Amino acid sequence: MGALKPWHIIVFVVVLVLLFGAKRLPDAARSLGRSLRIIKAETKGLIDENNDVAEKAEPQHARQPLNGEVYQPGQQGYQQSQQPPAQQPYVDPVQRTNDR
Repeated sequence: MGALKPWHIIVFVVVLVLLFGAKRLPDAARSLGRSLRIIKAETKGLIDENNDVAEKAEPQHARQPLNGEVYQPGQQGYQQSQQPPAQQPYVDPVQRTNDR
C-alpha cells in the first residue's frame, strides 16, 4: 500500500519537468552536486581542524619536578606572607554614570 512503485517515480519526474523545464533540471542537479561537494569538504576540514587542535592541546614537554626544598608550617625557613589582599574602593555604578 505505501510502497513506491515505478509509476510514482514517472509521475514525479513529469511534474518536475513541467515545473522547472528540461533545461533548468540539469543545471539544478549540477549546482546541487557542487553544494554537496562543498559541504563535504567543509565538514572534512572541520574534522581535521578539531584533530589538529587536539594535538596542539597536548603538552609539548613533560612536567619537571620543582627544584629546592619544601617547607612545612612551623619548620625553620618557612615564611608566611601576612599581606592582606588589596581592596578596591567601592564605586556606585549609578553615581559613576551620573558623573560622566
